[in-house]
Amino acid sequence: MQRIIEQKIINQTNQALLINVLADATSLSKQVLKSALDKGCVWLKTGKKTNRVRRVKKPLKAGDEVFIYFNERILSSTPAKPELLLDKKDYSIWLKPAGVFAQGSKWGDHCALTRLVEKSLDRQTFLVHRLDRATSGIMMVAHTKQAARELSKLFAERKIKKTYLAIVEGEFQDKTVTIDENIDGKHAISHATLLKYKDDKSLLKIGIETGRKHQIRKHLSSIDYPIIGDRLHGNAEKNYPEDLQLQAIHLKFNCPISNNKIDIELLDTQKISL
Repeated sequence: MQRIIEQKIINQTNQALLINVLADATSLSKQVLKSALDKGCVWLKTGKKTNRVRRVKKPLKAGDEVFIYFNERILSSTPAKPELLLDKKDYSIWLKPAGVFAQGSKWGDHCALTRLVEKSLDRQTFLVHRLDRATSGIMMVAHTKQAARELSKLFAERKIKKTYLAIVEGEFQDKTVTIDENIDGKHAISHATLLKYKDDKSLLKIGIETGRKHQIRKHLSSIDYPIIGDRLHGNAEKNYPEDLQLQAIHLKFNCPISNNKIDIELLDTQKISL
């Protein structure tokens, strides 16, 4: 049976080392705890702030609160490696594989793009937009607070053009369809264009004017063209064993740092296809 530990520990003495406090309070060895710390499942509350902590020999004060969220199954996961597409120093653009999270959770961040990029480039990372874990494709990460603010503003103001590919069930009946349907009570617009039909599946090119959660998945399912591999809004478990066939393939925007145009698209060999 795989171990799961969700525990709050209140440190009782000054200058106690984090690794020792964790070892005394749990059944985990120091070797296991070192790996768990690196993978981001330990948090430290000092005063009003609670932050992820990785330093094995972090000295604690009396009254410090330590939280450990240890899930052996999660921590044993091995993420696929993202591919660097463009490095602008203040931010970078990556090909995120399916299965990699945009950011971590309380249970760890070793399978999150932000942490993988941080370790790869040895730079701090800031999330400026998201892709679902099951969605592959182009994703941007900021490396300075200024870049994070400016890029987040561009996304919020819809000044970044985003294009996706999706493979859906059935033959798409129209060349181009605009779906104007609220998502969770918020206005959402998607445009889908048929690129290819084969073996009762359609390859679509999709542009979005808004960025609601699961927007493309929900919109296509709402018009009876669920995405292949969609286990939330489609028929994946019943009909198709594939991973989610949705991919972000193109980003286009004016760089807020240099004001140069950035236009980056995946190569054909990197794209999903029929």
